[in-house]
Amino acid sequence: MLLLAFDTATPAVTAAIGESAPDGAFTLRACASSVDGRRHGELLAPTLRDLTREAGLTLADLDAIAVGIGPGPYTGLRVGLATAHALSDGLGIPCHGLTTLDTLAFATGRETPFVAMTDARRKEVFWARYDDHRTRAGEVEVLRPAELDTGGLPLVGDGARMYADVFGGAAAAPEPLLPDAAAMAELALGRLHSGEGLPEPRPLYLRRPDAIAPGAPKKVRQWVK
Repeated sequence: MLLLAFDTATPAVTAAIGESAPDGAFTLRACASSVDGRRHGELLAPTLRDLTREAGLTLADLDAIAVGIGPGPYTGLRVGLATAHALSDGLGIPCHGLTTLDTLAFATGRETPFVAMTDARRKEVFWARYDDHRTRAGEVEVLRPAELDTGGLPLVGDGARMYADVFGGAAAAPEPLLPDAAAMAELALGRLHSGEGLPEPRPLYLRRPDAIAPGAPKKVRQWVK
């Protein structure tokens, strides 16, 4: 199976093409990442074009797509999801979701408990506990760093780096800081091969967007002398 994986839920635009053999063995065919929190829409399409060329493939060769579902800032997250759905519909192949923090956690390779977190803006972080790099221990949440009880576990991700003054020694080795699609492709193919399945490719929102539809106009009283 040839799978295209990409994530735009953080400042990183990261994409990879991975291949799984019948026995589940994973091969990375190509990968690329860039970091620019304001240019997801400009960077993603050229990245995917260059990626397929590097792998010696065309989009028509793909068997499936995996896309990061967040959580993350609204605009960047929607760029990835909209692109994934468009490719899935156009190519007639399945599209799967993958939680962004799961990708970040998998890349650590850690076999002991830890906490992964990314920047949620508004002086908050998206975070989740992991028993190891493959196993999330609960749901993803959003909190202010000072409100987060990490239980003394080591922290990874750019959220840990940004608030190292709050977390102290637990954030001493926060790498990797951002998700990497090479790890994402391996994780997605591994779960598909094992029959574990993947989430629906729908955005994981943990709070309401900043932009909301305007309400009804206020009534204005006219005073007549």
